Amino acid sequence: MPSSNPLPPKENALFKRILKCYEHKQYKNGLKFAKQILTNPKYSEHGETLAMKGLTLNCLGRKEEAYDCVRRGLRNDLTSHVCWHVYGLLQRSDKKYDEAIKCYRNALKWEKDNIQILRDLSLLQIQMRDLEGYRDTRYQLFMLRPTQRASWIGFGMAYHLLQDYEMALKILEAFRNTQSKSSYDYEHSELLLYQNMVIQESGALEDALNHLERFHDQICDKLSVMETWGNLALKLGRYREACGIYSELLKRNPENTMYYTKLQEAQQLETPREKLQMFLEYQETFPRALAPRRLPLNYASGDEFRAVVDKYLRQGLHKGVPPLFVDLRSLYKDPEKVEIIQTLVLQYVDMLKKIGRFSEEDAEKEPASALLWTYYYLAQHYDYLGCTEKALFYIDAAIDHTPTLIELFVTKGRIYKHAGDVVEAYKWLDEAQGLDTADRYINSKCAKYMLRANLIKEAEETCSKFTREGVSAMENLNEMQCMWFQTECALAYQRVEKWGDALKKCHEVDRHFSEIIEDQFDFHTYCMRKMTLRSYVGLLRLEDVLRSHPFYFKAAKCAIEVYLRLHDKPLQDETAQQELNTENLAPSELKKLRNKQRKARRKAELERQQAAQAQEKREQHNKSRQQGDAEPDAPQQDELVPEKLARVEDPLEQAIKFLQPLQSLAANRIETHLMAFEIYSRKKKPLLMLQSVKRAYRLDPTNPRLHSYLIMCYGCMKRWESTLEPPVATVIRQEMEPIFAGRDAHQMNTEFLATRSNSLESLFEGARMLYHLDPTQHETAIKLATKLDIEDVTLQNCSKVLQALKNNEFGPCSTQVAEYQAACHIRFPYALLFRPPSAPTQCDSNHVTIDGKENCNSN
Repeated sequence: MPSSNPLPPKENALFKRILKCYEHKQYKNGLKFAKQILTNPKYSEHGETLAMKGLTLNCLGRKEEAYDCVRRGLRNDLTSHVCWHVYGLLQRSDKKYDEAIKCYRNALKWEKDNIQILRDLSLLQIQMRDLEGYRDTRYQLFMLRPTQRASWIGFGMAYHLLQDYEMALKILEAFRNTQSKSSYDYEHSELLLYQNMVIQESGALEDALNHLERFHDQICDKLSVMETWGNLALKLGRYREACGIYSELLKRNPENTMYYTKLQEAQQLETPREKLQMFLEYQETFPRALAPRRLPLNYASGDEFRAVVDKYLRQGLHKGVPPLFVDLRSLYKDPEKVEIIQTLVLQYVDMLKKIGRFSEEDAEKEPASALLWTYYYLAQHYDYLGCTEKALFYIDAAIDHTPTLIELFVTKGRIYKHAGDVVEAYKWLDEAQGLDTADRYINSKCAKYMLRANLIKEAEETCSKFTREGVSAMENLNEMQCMWFQTECALAYQRVEKWGDALKKCHEVDRHFSEIIEDQFDFHTYCMRKMTLRSYVGLLRLEDVLRSHPFYFKAAKCAIEVYLRLHDKPLQDETAQQELNTENLAPSELKKLRNKQRKARRKAELERQQAAQAQEKREQHNKSRQQGDAEPDAPQQDELVPEKLARVEDPLEQAIKFLQPLQSLAANRIETHLMAFEIYSRKKKPLLMLQSVKRAYRLDPTNPRLHSYLIMCYGCMKRWESTLEPPVATVIRQEMEPIFAGRDAHQMNTEFLATRSNSLESLFEGARMLYHLDPTQHETAIKLATKLDIEDVTLQNCSKVLQALKNNEFGPCSTQVAEYQAACHIRFPYALLFRPPSAPTQCDSNHVTIDGKENCNSN
């Protein structure tokens, strides 16, 4: 790069050697050459040398020195594009992309045609989704290097991402015309497929089909060609052509269920009878394929369904297919099909016990394992229907039959989990993982069940069997971005009211998503170079909606709930709390308390020492990596300290940070807007509260929880009416009118209770609002909320009611709590939450005789 402040030949040669050392990652040698230049009094403040020294120091992890050198260099030579570029590289290494873009723009003021700076700027612009700026930068690169493939592709892709399909296609077509026939290879094939993708997105489906017909010989990925061809033919109504394509695709892969669906559409089959006939034909064509035997079950009914499912079940049970129930579970939406399946499988059990065959007509005897898998299927079947006792009976029968099969113990644990006994559930999972300690899946499942039982330390020890030695399991799981563990851990900490630890886990999950977004930086040049253009566009679009993932939603929801709890009941300072507790204690009790506190302090000190040792080991590990002239690690983020997180000054602002991604990416979930209302009602932001309930109402106006928020919103607006600005009050009145339709809160709640009297969830929310609006209705509200002779009396709903009673949300009601708990215990005998202290840890009816007519528990 030409210098704005050139050095004499000797020093200039040294400067070039610094650049070469930096490119070859020989950082220590580079520092030696920089020192030789800077020790010369004439050039001790040479800006570009100082900048390169700083860049080299940054690669060795000495960030403070690096920034100091680069800033000194920049002050001494503000017109040097080298200094500005290096400063931008430093900012980029610290993930300060906006600042880096400013530095690159300043560098381009002094060297507007510098290829390297333009490339670096384009990478940052696509990373930050500055698509307009990216297009302009790619245009400059295109003008400077019109013969390079990346210049054409980058320029065309910029227009594609901006949805200017016409211009993007012109650029791609012009580039394609420059290619010689000898260069028709995989990369050329990917270019054609990308071009076809752009044509499709522009809406010109006919042109896309013509393009495919013209160039299909030059495309290597024949499967993509056929799938795209078939899809376009369907959309354009060319059904005969589509039939031929999907028939060919089924010959390639008869297990692909999408091909059958598309073929039905191409053949214009409408009635279940026609679809069944199609599958019968393919069963003969592909006798070993599973899909043409499973898919007819979705369309058959009555006697036809009985015949088809009978054959399917027999084959699965004969072979011993463990996921047979999971495969058929989607059929359980239809009660008639459930009844048929249950009748058939119970018949199998009877016949296998008597004669060892599924029916008297069968010629050959079934293997002994057939009865085992039939028991296993029935256990899952009854568990899904909520018949806990029957499920336990059949799983016990299966365990008695074959006590070494791991799946049986896992299923028994799952039955207990669904029944509400998380402790018994984890014990059975522990038993399962004891049968095969080398199975990572069973180990993880056991750890998950332990976390559900709030046994966090035990879960960590279980996971430690598969984590790296010398590092704590928690730390290693965090390094591996094991988000299922961290999410479950956060929820467990929330349940045991360790708010700081719960928040730490939520923030760790949030950081994982930030890291994944930052990691895409490595793919911008790679995908362009390797011509994986369709995958690259898919990656960019995935990253744009990354935080819509369920892992993030669960962690964000947990964090928001904890922050709301900390806002409502802030944690007191420990010292003040201790002084308050010791004021009225007797001397003997005070002495015991002091001893306990001393032990706690010693334990905390020991934990701090262990954490410091672990930190020291990490630093040594990082140093050893950097001594090998490797790239430095990402900038160190602030350490997440549970005590600090639990005593944050602005919990609502912290909650909003987790909420904002959900509002843009999970706006189709009503929980997002209900959480937003919770936050904004505490911040007393009437318009944002209104916005939240309006969005929720648009999604599901009949949601019972939304009803409560509407009543609370109405009450808040009435209380604040006198203090609101006139325009704000007018907007709120106009927007609330379509929802309330002239009713006040009392009328709306009365109407809600009258029309939704057969739903426990609705009655619970209506009763809460009844007490909220009129505390004298205490008895009526409790009576409504504790009804058990209506619909949706599930374990989850009853748990919610009991928790509300314990929290005095209906006023003091200790007698009603005990009565409700006893009533729920009769209904859900295995649930720990409803079990009185004197009750046995497990029901005695595990091995009772079950007949087909016994009633199920409504679990």
